[in-house]
Amino acid sequence: MELTIGDPALTARLERGMDASEERLRALAAEARDPCIAEVAGHLFGPGGKRLRPLLALVGAEFGEYDPSSAAEAAALAELVHVASLYHDDVMDQARTRRGVPSVNARWGNTTAVLAGNWLLSKAAQLAAELGPEAIRLQSKVTNRLIMGQIRELIGPSDDDDPLSHYFTVVAGKSAALIAMALQLGAVRTGAPERAVQALAEYGEHLGIAFQISDDILDITSTSEVSGKEQGKDLAIGVASLPVLLALADERPETGELRTLLTAATAGPEGVGLPRAVALLHRCGALAEARTVMHARLLRARTAANGLPDGPATRVLHALCDFVARRDH
Repeated sequence: MELTIGDPALTARLERGMDASEERLRALAAEARDPCIAEVAGHLFGPGGKRLRPLLALVGAEFGEYDPSSAAEAAALAELVHVASLYHDDVMDQARTRRGVPSVNARWGNTTAVLAGNWLLSKAAQLAAELGPEAIRLQSKVTNRLIMGQIRELIGPSDDDDPLSHYFTVVAGKSAALIAMALQLGAVRTGAPERAVQALAEYGEHLGIAFQISDDILDITSTSEVSGKEQGKDLAIGVASLPVLLALADERPETGELRTLLTAATAGPEGVGLPRAVALLHRCGALAEARTVMHARLLRARTAANGLPDGPATRVLHALCDFVARRDH
């Protein structure tokens, strides 16, 4: 991540913690006795990625009595659950790339991807058990929220549901839950005060929603080289991202044509019509509205961070808000 931390000592600790957590992840993947399973399970541990969740676990650990080993274990657990969710998400979304490399489902097939994701979740449960009751509680809670979020996204809103409310419920389960868990894992592993753990959880929920909104915007505006995913993939398969929902919420001049394009899943798998849909989203102001919602969530995250003791770790939380705010610029 292109994140300026500013404190040399904290920067060094975080770098060592990231290295240690990645080494732990590779060791966990290698525990599979079958070399093929080990290769599939570890496919996304090496390449690219923002590594946001393990970084947040390490930052959360700064609010207790910092212990390098405990912090690295928390970071590894956070990334393990996250990568498992990516394997499942890519099957659901029929994604062909992830972190700049072929997705697991594209390379080995959907069945293997689902089973590999399940294997990673089982390893996460095993690691959580080694870390103690609070880690088990956090890991099991976030797994439940991830699954419920995915189910809600798959089923879609009912006739009585407000589409925007449904969107935020899904995002809270799929994105915010993981980010909040990462921060809490680091904090509880190093014995942080309960008030700090709760402030980190609140911060993580809002940052996670803002981060997903920025992903929604990047899906429309960014190239695959920048995002690590196929440009317009969500739009092409008809995923109801926030800009799309905002565009369809009001009767604007562009709404009818945009609705036709989206109903046709942006004119099929080849993405014919995708540039037109992107142009309409720009023209109708939906992207600008989505950015406004994102900044409101970032403000709520900053407010939660203001309840934490001032210091380098808290300043990192504010810097992360700055990072999310400028991702698509």
